[in-house]
Amino acid sequence: MSKAFTREEDHDEDDLETAPKLPGGKNYITPSGHKKLLDELKFLKHKERPEVTATVAWAAGNGDRSENGDYLYGKKRLREIDRRLRFLNKRLENAEIVDPSKITADQVLFGATVTIRDEEDRERIYSIVGVDEIDLDKGKISWVSPLGSALLKAREGDVVMFRSPRGMKEIEVMKIEFREIL
Repeated sequence: MSKAFTREEDHDEDDLETAPKLPGGKNYITPSGHKKLLDELKFLKHKERPEVTATVAWAAGNGDRSENGDYLYGKKRLREIDRRLRFLNKRLENAEIVDPSKITADQVLFGATVTIRDEEDRERIYSIVGVDEIDLDKGKISWVSPLGSALLKAREGDVVMFRSPRGMKEIEVMKIEFREIL
């Protein structure tokens, strides 16, 4: 049978399979992280997908689809968009929004912004965020990361051990704040 008549394998490689697993199925997320996921969902659903669909429809009208780059690429892009839309819908459906600015605690919890001192006496500031909000350049680490999970429940002055890619590390918690994370 010719390739033109075989159905392209629609690998259901959901992003959920490669995404970080969520302990207990909870998707803790900050309000700004939730808004970012919603914005991406709206963009894909209402702008990019309709544009790609229009391109595919136009390309399909040009005849032979087996050698039509616009058609083949467009169909592939539509599958990618649909996969991402399923992922975003699932993440938002399981989202539990936690507003750090409304938390008052003396220990590290989800949403905390923590100042730590490492073994080389360098101070760093990290915000404990959801798995979909990680941005190391902005000091946002996941609550399920080795450092993030080691910091949970720690108090100011505590010395915490965690496993890094370079082996066991020791850090001291200098300051804990609960504020809006952007």
